[in-house]
Parts: sequence; structure tokens; C-alpha cells
Amino acid sequence: MSTAAQDALIHLMIVAATSDSAITDRELARIQALIGRLPVFEGFDIDRLEDVANACADKLNGPEGLDGLLDQVIDTLPKKLQDTAYALAVEVTAVDLFLEQEELRFLEMLRDRLELDRLTTAAIEVAARARHRRMPA
Repeated sequence: MSTAAQDALIHLMIVAATSDSAITDRELARIQALIGRLPVFEGFDIDRLEDVANACADKLNGPEGLDGLLDQVIDTLPKKLQDTAYALAVEVTAVDLFLEQEELRFLEMLRDRLELDRLTTAAIEVAARARHRRMPA
């Protein structure tokens, strides 16, 4: 796995987490946990995470903004990682068990840009909800 592709996946997770204007401690912890345990991040130097996050913020605040960042991320990712990219974005937004309108809009935007069919994205979304569900009170 190339460092550029790993960075691109992290950028998507950060954008997903900040799409509702604030990154929560739970979202940050989920990003770190995913990086620490998923095979796609094997070999990633966790000490680089802050630099990768800052680069993401710079791109978001740059002249091309979110559209430019998404274009760059999608161009960087191998086609076989597009479902992984969507799954990571959903995983980060689902951690709070409630998606704000901005998070839903970001996921819709990402879904439109990735070459994934609706059945695949629906399955990813249902699986994330199932993983984050808590026992009823």
C-alpha cells in the first residue's frame, strides 16, 4: 500500500469527521483505531498522523477546497479501494449513532464521485449501523 493512498484514506476520514463542523473525541478515537488495526494501513507511521491531518486542512482551505480534495483523493486511490474509502467515511460518521445533515450530504457527495453501485453503498451503511448499535435500555 502506498503512503499516498493511505494518506488519501485518512483525508477522507478527517473530512467525514469534520463535515458537521466539529470533530468529536469519539470520531478522532475511531480514526486512530481504524489506522491501528486495518490491514490497509499496515506500515503507516502513526507519528505522521498530525502532518497528514494538517495537509488535509490545508487542502480544504486551499483554492480548490472540498471539490479539489475529493478529486485528488479519488485520483490517488486504486479503484479496488473505492469501497474501502466509502466504508471508512461511513464508519467515522456512524460512531456518534446520529448523522447530521452535513454528514449525510458529504456521504452523498462521496457516493456520487466514487464508482460504486447503490447496493454496495447501502450494504456498507447498514453494516456500519449494525456495528455501532448499542443494547436497548
